[in-house]
Amino acid sequence: MELNAVTLLLALTNLVAGLALGVFLRKRLVEGNQKNIELQGRQIIENSISEAEQIKKEAILQAKEEAFQIKQEADRELKASRQELKDDQRRLNRKFDEIQREFQILEEKQASLKYREEQLETNEEDVAAKKQQLESLVDEQRYKLEKIAGIDREEAKVQLMQSIESEARMDCAKRLLRIENEMKMEADRKGKNILALAIARYAGDYVADKTVSMVPLPNEEMKGRIIGREGRNIRAIEAATGIDIIIDDTPEAVILSGFNPIRREVARLALEQLISDGRIHPARIEEVVQKVAEDLEVGIRESGEQATFDVGAHGMHVDLINLIGRLKYRTSYGQNILQHSLEVAFLCGVMAAELGLDVKKAKRAGLLHDIGKAVDHEVEGSHAIIGRDLAKKYGEADDIVYAIGAHHEDQPPKSVLDVLVQSADALSGARPGARKEMLQSYVKRLEDLENIANGFAGVDKSYAIQAGRDLRIIVDSQKVKDEEAALLSRDIAKAIEEQLTYPGQIRVTVIRETRAVEYAK
Repeated sequence: MELNAVTLLLALTNLVAGLALGVFLRKRLVEGNQKNIELQGRQIIENSISEAEQIKKEAILQAKEEAFQIKQEADRELKASRQELKDDQRRLNRKFDEIQREFQILEEKQASLKYREEQLETNEEDVAAKKQQLESLVDEQRYKLEKIAGIDREEAKVQLMQSIESEARMDCAKRLLRIENEMKMEADRKGKNILALAIARYAGDYVADKTVSMVPLPNEEMKGRIIGREGRNIRAIEAATGIDIIIDDTPEAVILSGFNPIRREVARLALEQLISDGRIHPARIEEVVQKVAEDLEVGIRESGEQATFDVGAHGMHVDLINLIGRLKYRTSYGQNILQHSLEVAFLCGVMAAELGLDVKKAKRAGLLHDIGKAVDHEVEGSHAIIGRDLAKKYGEADDIVYAIGAHHEDQPPKSVLDVLVQSADALSGARPGARKEMLQSYVKRLEDLENIANGFAGVDKSYAIQAGRDLRIIVDSQKVKDEEAALLSRDIAKAIEEQLTYPGQIRVTVIRETRAVEYAK
């Protein structure tokens, strides 16, 4: 449409231009051949009008064509839209039919559920009535049974539970005895071979230290010099060392008393040096004590280095090495802890080699297992837990740290290394002559063992033998059966573990004897 208007405008413009040109020519040729001019002007005007008419017709035809095409395109789009609407209507009709069918099904299900609920309520009422009838019958029968048996329900329940418990314990004891017999042969053989080999391949030296040290004197006059004027020398020694000096009627000797073994050793070495030098006065005492303490620290470090070298525990923290050296002056039940630690390390190494484990790691754990005893008088808690925290602080491996904390079962063992350290510690402490204890505590421990055993039903006599390492128990054959003997030994062993503290381990043996006696007349 815009193209037709432009074309028409162009034709009109040409027409106006032609008219103007005719007027111009007419004016120019007024003086010429007016007739020719008029003819030419008329011809030009006619040509312009004819051309304009032609252009106008072409524009109208083109506009009609475009209008027809637009109408056809609009008809096609309208037809497509109507078809799409028809398709949507058909889909909606189908969906509506499906929804109607589903709604009908739901109504049917709802009616069915309602019918079932009514039936269920009816059945529940029937069940409740029958349950009440059954309870009445049960009560009636229970009353008749109690009357016939002569005991009530609770007593019958107690007797039944006792009977079941007795049978269960009997079956448990039989199974336990069978399992133990099956497992003991191979385990005992291998365990005994490893322990015997470890003991045979290692022999340790034992040093018995106490809380007192004795210093010999060259003569009785030296006691007076040690005391000094108005006791100033002995007070200076006690103040510098923290150790009590006892001067009594013991000929040519003084006694040093103190619980700290390192301070006691410093006092002993300083006093020997002062006696040898002969110059005993407060200033000299402080000087000698300081020098001896420094020398002893060097000796402690050297002892720790030597111990780690003997075991092959390289790369250990220097503070741990110093703590190992301090164990040289620490004892437990009269056993030197450094010697004990070295022995445990070697025993762990021997057993680890037999089991195919890491020998170096086992030795390292054995050497460090009692490291907590180097500071247990300074820190509260079990020496196993103290040692575990020290080893963790100074960068030891996690499995070694755990083995140190578990060697007295302050925490449950989790690996073979934990059990190895426990076994080696028990071997070193339980060896005859390795440890000492006071007579009173020894006798008290034996009495406690026998009293614990005598407290169990069916025990006739009990004997603690082999320095309390073996507890023999004789039971009444009428009260304890063969199957119950295994349970009795286990219960007594558990009671000993819970109530007593003892080095090593204690074997509990239950003996049941059956005798048949007949007289010949």
